[in-house]
Amino acid sequence: MKILVVGGGGREHAIIKKIRENKTVTDIFALPGNGGIAADAVCIPIAATDIDGIVNFAVENKIDYAVVAPDDPLVLGCVDALEARGIPCFGPRANAAIIEGSKVFSKNLMKKYGIPTAAYEVFDDMDKALRYLESAPLPTVIKADGLALGKGVIIANTREEARDAVLTIMQDKKFGSSGDEIVIEEFLEGPEVSVLSFTDGSVVVPMVSSMDHKRAGDGDTGLNTGGMGTVAPNPYYTEDVAKRCMDEIFLPTIKAMNAEGRQFRGCLYFGLMITRDGPKVIEYNCRFGDPETQVVLPLMESDLLETMQAVTEGRLSELDVKFSKGSACCVIMASKGYPLSYEKGFEISIPEQLRDRVYVAGAKLDGGKLLSSGGRVLGVTELAATLPEAIEKAYADVEKISFANAYYRRDIGKRALEA
Repeated sequence: MKILVVGGGGREHAIIKKIRENKTVTDIFALPGNGGIAADAVCIPIAATDIDGIVNFAVENKIDYAVVAPDDPLVLGCVDALEARGIPCFGPRANAAIIEGSKVFSKNLMKKYGIPTAAYEVFDDMDKALRYLESAPLPTVIKADGLALGKGVIIANTREEARDAVLTIMQDKKFGSSGDEIVIEEFLEGPEVSVLSFTDGSVVVPMVSSMDHKRAGDGDTGLNTGGMGTVAPNPYYTEDVAKRCMDEIFLPTIKAMNAEGRQFRGCLYFGLMITRDGPKVIEYNCRFGDPETQVVLPLMESDLLETMQAVTEGRLSELDVKFSKGSACCVIMASKGYPLSYEKGFEISIPEQLRDRVYVAGAKLDGGKLLSSGGRVLGVTELAATLPEAIEKAYADVEKISFANAYYRRDIGKRALEA
């Protein structure tokens, strides 16, 4: 089989490595891929948002199956365009990808169908939003409506911070048209849990739960990033919590989308907060999370490609999707200065025996050398029977990998161990 994977980050590298385990796969193409992915797939310099370019490549190269991994092409209708040319895909169509593409849509969906989430108000008028903030409870959370590379959420502890957040999003247009509308919502407290799930629009199969680390600095300090590391499973996601999530959130979400004529097939990511009142939805993503994918897929014992095809064909109920009982830890090695300004172009040294456990996010090949080319450069993942062992092994690996200006958090998994 010829497989096409749209995207070029650590998440896509993890997906490609897992798909390669299927013996029917003959070729994997990554569009655009990156210098590290080039060791596991043929990288083609077509942007993930170039829908016409992707479709033309897929048709010309007789692709048998496509995986559209990032949010932008999903929201832009990449799956719709590929399916229209007869190429089966993993990922939701555009009318279902809106569950991530618009915070306003997803919040209104939850309110309409009684799915637990934070109380909120929606504004498309900046002055009304600012007046509302004069008496809104603090802390408060301000979200840009549309996609913003995972950075369109600001937690404000003071009225001044809240006002600055609204001005940044709506007046300064830091996130472009994504900030034409905003959601101002109640600040929830409790441990966060990420649950990725396979769904074919009727059945939901949750993957192993995970815990992301968004802040740049140790002790959850500093700016929000795309994720500095993750561990799985998440100790706060107990069997009781999992059952409540299935009954109160997962299945009701799928039924709500069906009722709206927006059947969701693909990977639906549930960002949850375990509050004193039970689990609530912080956000939905219409795709695999990054870096959660780098700990969840290595723990998957079933065949990923077979599972994806079952999702596409609406027969997920026929499979028994299995995950290991072990633990995983992924430490992100980033460029010093990320998520603000940083230098790049430094040679990366990865010992050969570690390559299977490294997922490359921001690197390019230049004259046969792998050079850093992004903020998050790579993720180092290790598996073990217990979480302390997985964490220890991951950090031991990190010490063996080098590039100038490398930066990483030294406390990934600490919160999970304290739990």
